[in-house]
Amino acid sequence: MKRSLIFAAALAVCLPGCKGPAGSSGAAQVVHPESGLAVIPLTITHAGQQHRFKVELAKSAKDQESGLMFRTRLGADEGMLFPMEPPLPASFWMRNTVIPLDLLFIAPGGRIANIAANAKPYDETRLSSAGPVEAVLELPGGRAAALGIVPGDAVTW
Repeated sequence: MKRSLIFAAALAVCLPGCKGPAGSSGAAQVVHPESGLAVIPLTITHAGQQHRFKVELAKSAKDQESGLMFRTRLGADEGMLFPMEPPLPASFWMRNTVIPLDLLFIAPGGRIANIAANAKPYDETRLSSAGPVEAVLELPGGRAAALGIVPGDAVTW
């Protein structure tokens, strides 16, 4: 009995980070220490130059609702991605958001449609996409301009 409990405990520790035989690397999923959300790589290509980020993936309605609210810091190469399935017009605000953000609205096909730059903390003015989007990416305020990122640039994740 004791042996089967030890095996069950070991299995419970392994399974959350293990991938099945269907074939992936078996590497544990990276999660953000504050949000608990999965962290994935994202690349923006501008004029042939690639800018790499590690972004939190806000997939659920609950995660998208809270987003980066109450966060006091965001690293230069960090952000949060809000995927939209199916693509639809998006509108965001900065309620309870402590830090300035750039909001990059990503059109179907993976190109930046428009950018709401340096959104002001706590401002409840709606910041909207220029048409349907497949995702919205939040980066630290001013980061897009600092890297020369503009509408039309490609985004992959």
